[in-house]
Amino acid sequence: MRLRSNAKVDLISNVPLFAGCSKRELGLVARIADEIAQPAGTVLTVEGKPGREFCILISGEVEISQRGKRLRLLSAGDFFGEIALILDAPRSATVTAVDAVRLLVIDRHALRRLLDESPAIQTKVLEALALRLASESL
Repeated sequence: MRLRSNAKVDLISNVPLFAGCSKRELGLVARIADEIAQPAGTVLTVEGKPGREFCILISGEVEISQRGKRLRLLSAGDFFGEIALILDAPRSATVTAVDAVRLLVIDRHALRRLLDESPAIQTKVLEALALRLASESL
């Protein structure tokens, strides 16, 4: 069963990167989010490899690992890949589906087009990134 538009907006609104966005702006982000399903065991990202997308878990669980060591599990509502969404940086961890998962996926190129077309969203995303960086540097 596919998510309705308002369910996509609700998931996206819980992501700190988009926290400052209005409902209308969240709707624009939701339009560029694709819904996909992957079976258990699928490696979704590989540590050290280039990243091009950001994912929000709709259902299922994924394992986050670095250098082969399990760090944590993520479940519905959690997200990963936000750094790759903004920066052209290698993945900081490997993400593997523990069971069958459904995901919302936002591609970096689609987001960049949206940010170019909507300076208000761009400003809010940059502010969210600045806040995150400031809190991590303290």
